Amino acid sequence: MTDDAAAPLRHPGVHAMAAPEKPAYIMAGSGQVVTYRQLNDASNQGAQLFRSLGLGHGDCIAIFMENNVAYLQICWAAHRAGLYYVCISSYLTAEEVDYIVADAGAQVLITSAAKTDVAAELVDLMPGVRVRFLVGGSLAGYQSWEDAIAEQPAEPVSDETEGSDLLYSSGTTGRPKGIKIPLSGEDLGTPTRISELLGTLYEFDEDSIYLSPAPLYHAAPLRYNMGVLRQGGTSIVMERFDPEAALALLQEYRASHSQWVPTMFVRMLKLPDEVLARYDVSSMKFAIHAAAPCPVQIKQQMIDWWGPVIYEYYAGTEANGFCSIDSHEWLAHRGSVGKALVGVLHIMDDDETDGGELPAGQDGTIYFADGPEFEYHNDPDKTAASRNAKGWTTLGDVGYVDDEGYLYLTDRRAFMIISGGVNIYPQETENLLVTHPKVMDAAVIGVPNAEFGEDVKAVVQPFVPGSGSAELEAELIDFCRQHLSHVKCPRSIDFDPELPRHANGKLYKRLIKDRYWGHHGTRIV
Repeated sequence: MTDDAAAPLRHPGVHAMAAPEKPAYIMAGSGQVVTYRQLNDASNQGAQLFRSLGLGHGDCIAIFMENNVAYLQICWAAHRAGLYYVCISSYLTAEEVDYIVADAGAQVLITSAAKTDVAAELVDLMPGVRVRFLVGGSLAGYQSWEDAIAEQPAEPVSDETEGSDLLYSSGTTGRPKGIKIPLSGEDLGTPTRISELLGTLYEFDEDSIYLSPAPLYHAAPLRYNMGVLRQGGTSIVMERFDPEAALALLQEYRASHSQWVPTMFVRMLKLPDEVLARYDVSSMKFAIHAAAPCPVQIKQQMIDWWGPVIYEYYAGTEANGFCSIDSHEWLAHRGSVGKALVGVLHIMDDDETDGGELPAGQDGTIYFADGPEFEYHNDPDKTAASRNAKGWTTLGDVGYVDDEGYLYLTDRRAFMIISGGVNIYPQETENLLVTHPKVMDAAVIGVPNAEFGEDVKAVVQPFVPGSGSAELEAELIDFCRQHLSHVKCPRSIDFDPELPRHANGKLYKRLIKDRYWGHHGTRIV
């Protein structure tokens, strides 16, 4: 338990006592309001249910749902019971869900009526799951979540402590791995280093109104929504992202905070000018973005449009480090993701991870020293591979620092293309392609080449569906060659109606690369 008597405990129960009828969150599509009293009661009942099932501190549940009204109630129920809660992408198949549930050791699965097709397949899977619940409906093999918690008291369990999410990597470069952060054992509501940092950095407090346009199963929106509710603010949760609807919500609720991924910026900026001019977003104080590198031109346009309220951070689900930059800093260091506020940055030579630290301006693998601990659940080899001999940790990203210590991302190490012995990081080319008015989305990958090993290829989602053509291919290749070294430019372009980009903003390049590599042996996962 905490010895810091001066640090106030902050969680929904505290705010339910102070302002029971204040909206904790509002579902954007339906307009359904959940007050702090309702959130506190439902999460207490959920925690009591978990205890009645024999779940104790450090045990695990799994949540497989779309954004819905019960999602944050269930997360808080697990959190206040000192459990791990695995939030699983609602787009996964039964086989993929089964793998994550088994790997995490989850004893309870909670899903929803919207996922009944997959839920029905899961009935014959997941042998380690003892109880299955369904939100918002009925299905053979599942108990009603609403009926189950209705039988429980709305009082806190007697041994409330801080729980934690246990989230799985998106599987963009291989099979998902769980990222496990040790439980603190602290009293429920004890501030964490990250929550205190975000409160200071982005000024989240009880007056904050936070627009959340992304899936709750992803690390950033889940943790930020949980943080808003810890602080006593109000979240506006979009069931799914739509660019114009997001602008309308910013105006309707006078949101002070929001969080985005770069593809959302791209899709808003590609709306007609008359649509962009229709909405007042002047209430926005902190528009936070992360998850993927943001093209410089796109970010400049956002600052021009919204003003210097655009804040970027670089961090992973692993939470081993945290870099941040505001608009004013970014304008002086265009393309940077900021300085380290948690952990100490080191850029290491890929060939000398046990020693060779690189000077400013040189690309290498990004490591953090003195950051929070984490492990990849059930994967000691991957955990060991994320550390060097000094104990510094990496997410596998590549970048460099400038003379002032600002970090610039180059790409993920696993996405690097080697063509004729030259290392090519495709992020720069992708960032350029999405600025072209005829491009909605783009992926750049290496494809087999008998002479050079790999060729650079782009796969593009046209802005106008069905407009992909040889003429557009030539136009886009020429566009790239006007701005980049020819070695970085695609030698060919294919067109797809839609790229396999997850709702959390991450691109599943593995699915694209599989089409071209087939059974080729390759160093790339």
